[in-house]
Amino acid sequence: MLRLPMHCLDGSAHLYRLDELYRDDRMLVVNKPSGLSVHKGWDSDPVNAVKLARKLAGQYVHPVHRLDRATSGCLVFAFDGETAGRLQDHFRDKTISKRYLALARGVVPDEIRIDHPVPRKPKGERVDAVTNVRRLGIVEDRYSLIEACPETGRLHQIRRHLKHLSHPLVGDTRYGDGSVNRSCRDRFGLLRLALHAVQIDFRHPHHGTPITIYAPPPDDFRVPLERMGFSTTAWAA
Repeated sequence: MLRLPMHCLDGSAHLYRLDELYRDDRMLVVNKPSGLSVHKGWDSDPVNAVKLARKLAGQYVHPVHRLDRATSGCLVFAFDGETAGRLQDHFRDKTISKRYLALARGVVPDEIRIDHPVPRKPKGERVDAVTNVRRLGIVEDRYSLIEACPETGRLHQIRRHLKHLSHPLVGDTRYGDGSVNRSCRDRFGLLRLALHAVQIDFRHPHHGTPITIYAPPPDDFRVPLERMGFSTTAWAA
């Protein structure tokens, strides 16, 4: 993993920062902060991850996939169309592995495979969706730190699946529990969606070398979890 100094750009009322995790002559991987949209076409924000990544790389970049605005973590860009196409093929063929760190309401099962269809797009038809969940720790029998590994990449998949399991993600204003969100905000200072794309594994699209990239949880997620008493050693397990 390559970790370089963070690049900053002031956007509206927020100072958004992209932490460079990996770069070669074909692609760039960054640690996207929560609250930053990926592409101007998905939201009307004047600042987005594509714009920041282009400034960071000093060249044009192609977004290969997306993360929800509220989700932080590993985000992959390609420097050319051929590489973008090959990486998107990997995502479509499910040869890219993603691992998310999340905080859910209640005591989540030790391990569970959630196989539950979700809409492909807003108000769209439901399609197959699978997420594998493993519990990493419990606090107060009220909160579970979990690892979520999606086998498919549907809209809001992890958030929808945890709601379906009756263990919604903390900080989720769409699918979550408002009273739990307020409690975690007031007690622990958690002001965001508790979902972070902590790791991505894939083979290089040109020479096939295995690549594993780890995105450290940002302070706005890490600090509230530590205040809750969760051990940081679980994040790299």
